[in-house]
Amino acid sequence: MRLEIFGLLGSCALLLAGCDKQSAPAPQAEGASSAQSEAPAGPEQAGTVDMSHRGEAMPTVVFEDPKGAPATLADFKGKPLLVNLWATWCGPCVAEMPTLNTIAGREAARLQVVVISQDSSRALVDGWWAKRSLPHLKPYLDAKSDLGFAYNTGMLPTTILYDAQGKEVWRVIGSMNWDGPRANTLLAEILEAGN
Repeated sequence: MRLEIFGLLGSCALLLAGCDKQSAPAPQAEGASSAQSEAPAGPEQAGTVDMSHRGEAMPTVVFEDPKGAPATLADFKGKPLLVNLWATWCGPCVAEMPTLNTIAGREAARLQVVVISQDSSRALVDGWWAKRSLPHLKPYLDAKSDLGFAYNTGMLPTTILYDAQGKEVWRVIGSMNWDGPRANTLLAEILEAGN
């Protein structure tokens, strides 16, 4: 009886955790639910803002650029950088992707937006990407989830803002409507400062 109760409690904890990056669920179906899962994130899906890492340097983790070549976050220094960790199997990640695309297009002169998949293979990410229209984003890959472990949030999506010198400003744990008022307020500090 105790084992059944612990099993039930464990299942409930996983449901509450959202997209727990330690255990990837089965990929989502491409059928009827895809329209719902790709709707822009609304205010009810606002993640938690964490400023406790403000001023920390970027991790030096190596991941793959869209062509499979090695890349690091330091490659993007010189202009503010919004880093989004996501996965194809993560519903909230998929839901916020169109809003990340919108902000990347609108703020291209002042902000870089890099989306880094935590999926296990390039083929999986490229297959998912080919079915979407996200012209302002490119699919980077961290197949070993080294960045996820470096940030140690235990949750996808996780999004981190860096200033032009590569110092963390804040991170959002959970999904966000990146084209909404809350995100615009969070981004205003760095965009208006021009660094």
